[in-house]
Amino acid sequence: MRMEIKIDDDLVKEAVQVTGITDLEELIREGLKVLIGQKRRKSLLDLEGKIEFAPGYDYKSLR
Repeated sequence: MRMEIKIDDDLVKEAVQVTGITDLEELIREGLKVLIGQKRRKSLLDLEGKIEFAPGYDYKSLR
C-alpha cells in the first residue's frame, strides 16, 4: 500500500539511532510489527485472572 505520511523528524532520528535501521520503509514496517506484538501481548495479559479452569483440571500435570 502506498501512502504519504508526515512523521516527526526527531522521532525518526531517534528510531534510527535505537534500531540501527536506516531504510525508512523498513523502519516503519518494524515499528508496526513491534506495536502489533505489544498490543497482542497486552490483550493476553488482560485475560489474567479471568479464565476459570474446570474443576479437577491439573494444568501443572501438562508441564
